[in-house]
Amino acid sequence: MPLVQAIPLEAVPPSLQDNTADIDRLKLALLPVLRNMGVAGRECVVPVQSLPRVAAGFRAAGFRGDVVVNMLPRRVEIVDFVRDGTRPIMAMALDLGTTHLEATLLDMRTGNSLAAGHGVNQQVRFGGDILSRIHFAVRSGPGGEPDISGLEKLQREVVGSINQLADDLAGRAGARPEDIRGLSVSGNTTMIHLFLGTSPYHICREPYIPLVNAPDPCHAVDLGVAIFPMAPVWILPSIGSYFGGDLISGILASGLDESAATRMLIDVGTNAEVVLGNRDWLIACAGAAGPALEGGVARMGMRATAGAVEHVRIDTANWQLNYRTVENAPAAGICGSGLIDLVAEMYLARIINFRGKFPAAVEPCSEEHRAFLEERLGRDDTAPFFVVVPGRETADGAPVILSQLDLDAMMRSKAAMYAILTTLVSQVGVDFHELDRIYVAGAFGKHIDPGHAITLGMIPDLPLSTYESVGNSSLRGAELVLLSESCRHRSRDIRRKVTYLELNVNQEFMIRFSGARFIPHTDPELFPSVPSFRNGSDEDSA
Repeated sequence: MPLVQAIPLEAVPPSLQDNTADIDRLKLALLPVLRNMGVAGRECVVPVQSLPRVAAGFRAAGFRGDVVVNMLPRRVEIVDFVRDGTRPIMAMALDLGTTHLEATLLDMRTGNSLAAGHGVNQQVRFGGDILSRIHFAVRSGPGGEPDISGLEKLQREVVGSINQLADDLAGRAGARPEDIRGLSVSGNTTMIHLFLGTSPYHICREPYIPLVNAPDPCHAVDLGVAIFPMAPVWILPSIGSYFGGDLISGILASGLDESAATRMLIDVGTNAEVVLGNRDWLIACAGAAGPALEGGVARMGMRATAGAVEHVRIDTANWQLNYRTVENAPAAGICGSGLIDLVAEMYLARIINFRGKFPAAVEPCSEEHRAFLEERLGRDDTAPFFVVVPGRETADGAPVILSQLDLDAMMRSKAAMYAILTTLVSQVGVDFHELDRIYVAGAFGKHIDPGHAITLGMIPDLPLSTYESVGNSSLRGAELVLLSESCRHRSRDIRRKVTYLELNVNQEFMIRFSGARFIPHTDPELFPSVPSFRNGSDEDSA
């Protein structure tokens, strides 16, 4: 049952013998239909803001047409009456990201996608990460009082970004933003607070308790979202400060909460968020494994957008480096999947050692190898670096390089990822080999080569068929709650079902993190498919 529905309805016109008021007449005609739909127990209301529109539309249509209703948990809201029952009833699903927004426009009658697009979250001008946004939102004004304008500015920017995206999608569908009659939003806990204009102050302060985890549905007009004013806004619930609705969306999209088998979901963005479980139990945790993979640490790092190097291969037979960029655009940097490929290939080619360091010297095995090393290896202020793409092939003429500092950041990120996964499974006594599926979400999941991630020791050494990309699961979850009441119920049930593991105070995690800061691991037996290069020459680093 969609969040917004257009229900065909025909009522007996008024007469001298039947002086029932128009709105009462509409409700009386609708009640048996709702009974047949199984929702007769809900209060049927016409919000006062909708009263003039509904009454005028009902009478203009000759008391025959489609009544537009919002299907909310405890009530059915009548918000419009339209004569033409063939036009789409549109609603927008939104992935509210820290830096980017992604959305789809769906037809509630058919479930078909009418348009899709993305845009920048203009809050980035006040800070590129969650923590800087929180500080901006709660900064002190004159006299040490909270500066309300900081929070207002952040809300205004994100609402403006959503409005711009809604206008773009409506235009692509040959409609107006006012024709969008519903909105679902999936995002992390801080982004939801800022969207609602609610202070995120306590999210990053002990004991790290948000002001709200499961906001009640509201209307677009309440938040300044420039679509149909009475469009319901359904926000995916969060579990806590570091477990947001975007991860609950991922659980919905993957079906993890309905699986008989024990499975895992990995979503890498600003943080690495991981859920393990099945239909009977779910346990989750989050950790800072994402920034180097998103482009937040590596000097040449960038998101997986046009021009990002997304895949790399080093042909050691002919000593050539082959790469591919997103949209085949001229190289401008390297994204997470490209970084994983590159470092794994450099390890396999013996360009870096098992510590993730450039060796002091590499003995060429052929003239082709010597030419490759001379072209690709260099030093900057005595620090070594590797040329991924020479300047003659890039968008701005500057080479795309990987420095030792970038390598160090990558080693920390990959170690954190594996430590997160191993700590989580150890908490419930599950072995990786017992998992029949590991879902990998987001841009990380869409572009990643699991084989290279295994080579680095980032994810467990399992058959590649174990790993399944589920794309933007945050957006898919938002789509599901628009289209299905059972998914809206599931989103609330998941919230009550998940046990959250706090890694910041977990000593086992820190021990596992230290052991994972090698390629593939301190214990190479954990990765039997990965060659182990540990000899004297590899020990020496530049």
